[in-house]
Amino acid sequence: MEQLTLRGVSKSFGSLQAVNELDLSVGEGCIYGLLGPNGAGKTTTIRMIMDILAPDQGEIRILGQPNSSRVRDRVGYLPEERGLYRKMKVGHLLLFLAELKGVKKTTAKERIDYWLERFDLLGWSQKKIEELSRGMQQKLQFIVSFLHSPKLVILDEPFTGLDPVNINLVKEVMLEEKRKGTSIILSTHLMEQAEKLCDQICLINEGEKVLDGGLNEIKANYGKNTVVLEYEGQADFLTDKEVVESYDDYGKWVEIHPSPGINPQAILKRASQEVTIFKFELVEPSLNEIFIQTVQKGKE
Repeated sequence: MEQLTLRGVSKSFGSLQAVNELDLSVGEGCIYGLLGPNGAGKTTTIRMIMDILAPDQGEIRILGQPNSSRVRDRVGYLPEERGLYRKMKVGHLLLFLAELKGVKKTTAKERIDYWLERFDLLGWSQKKIEELSRGMQQKLQFIVSFLHSPKLVILDEPFTGLDPVNINLVKEVMLEEKRKGTSIILSTHLMEQAEKLCDQICLINEGEKVLDGGLNEIKANYGKNTVVLEYEGQADFLTDKEVVESYDDYGKWVEIHPSPGINPQAILKRASQEVTIFKFELVEPSLNEIFIQTVQKGKE
């Protein structure tokens, strides 16, 4: 069963078309990346799913049913803009929010203890929210999203404010929940995380879907036409459009897309004349490169 379906969903704000006839479907037990540049319409789409905004047209179905408050109680949601009752104590807040979702008090207390211990927050259960660091509050919001055991979870920038250890913990929980059959919609700017986690992606730009499908299929369609180079030195050849069409350089590591008709060996030859090479590999493009190419193509 499709856990989430959007058909022809649109939303405008005056003359701004934020989302235009968007179609997407999310299957059971998958991590689905809702990706796009700033202002693409991702958060507007999520807010329509959660009925914070009403669509101008189109249909939204959740867990196979028309969108309603009753079915949304079975959805977990971590919004991009955080909102916790700062004067409430951690344990009281979690219990309050769990009961709002229909979780019985005894069950809620068991789940709260489990999640607080899992995220190393058990000793903070009697502290007020305002006493928690930004990272702690982010972990708490993440817990709220899963506390009522939802079948569909929407996470809007879940890694914000987290250190590498807690990013890894959040990833572990997401994968565990996926294995249980939970569907997770992940909206993030971190393409590396999305590439490692997502089974499917939908890339939207200027309110319209420009790429959709299984991540492996999408990458395979681009073919092994990307050069990954680890190097040391001054790589001036990267700016030569006769050899390199585009590149994403991090100083010691670069992802290169050859110009049309250029054999990767020609890039290897040029690179060896200018830099010390530690690694040279022909690979499928990364999701980051696909993201950049697709968005830039839409501006042409």
